[in-house]
Amino acid sequence: MDGRRHEITSADGTPIGLLTAGRGPALLLVHGGMGRLERWEPMCGLLTARWRVTAMDRRGRGSSGDTGPYDVSKEYDDVIAVATAMAVAAASQVDVLAHSYGATCTLGAAARSGAAGAVPFRRIALYEPPGPQTVPVAWRERAISFIAAGQPGRAMMSFLSEIIGLSPDQIESLRSAAGAQDVLPIVSATMPREAAALAAVDLPALAAGVTAPVLLVLGAASPAWAGDITYALAAALADATVALLPGCGHEAIDSAPGRLADVLAQFLSP
Repeated sequence: MDGRRHEITSADGTPIGLLTAGRGPALLLVHGGMGRLERWEPMCGLLTARWRVTAMDRRGRGSSGDTGPYDVSKEYDDVIAVATAMAVAAASQVDVLAHSYGATCTLGAAARSGAAGAVPFRRIALYEPPGPQTVPVAWRERAISFIAAGQPGRAMMSFLSEIIGLSPDQIESLRSAAGAQDVLPIVSATMPREAAALAAVDLPALAAGVTAPVLLVLGAASPAWAGDITYALAAALADATVALLPGCGHEAIDSAPGRLADVLAQFLSP
């Protein structure tokens, strides 16, 4: 991905790496698990044609640092720190598009910043944020055992097939997609801690603290947990809209980037 590389420092002193490109209103991108900011490559041209886009590397991967012990609340602070820096530079509030685990982090950030009375978010688009339903105990124990045995690839395959519901062909396509490089070290370093965080997160409680308008993006072909969480959040949020993507699953970033960009543009239009 082309753009200006830079970084900010989060609340606990962790450097968070960023890439900024494009022109227009400020848009923050927050990627999901098992990836880094290059995960947005399939949509990059579509987004930078409409917005000044800043993609962040979540802590523990890519150009960002990591400071232990891990707590998902630190990721909330990371999103707030990036959005706040963007808002200062743009002299306006910031829109956000966040996918999967990054969407859970963004929901927590919106709840936290709202409670603090400093809200850098104008509108927020969340694509299938996961919660406890996505990390059943049996799967979590099995995945962690794979990683402990030095087999992160088996843990990754188990997650993509059993939790995300991807076919072997879809998994192979993801493995060759832009941004898929160096994924196994990321799996080893982050999957156990993120699975533990998801097992404990209370998404509706976070949603109750969010005041900004939220677009909940749901793939019509996504696993059942995605619909359950999406509609529970729609009921808990003060201002929520659900956008259903026909024929898409959890990975519309790859399978339907144009459709996702159009849905986002409609939501973010003034």
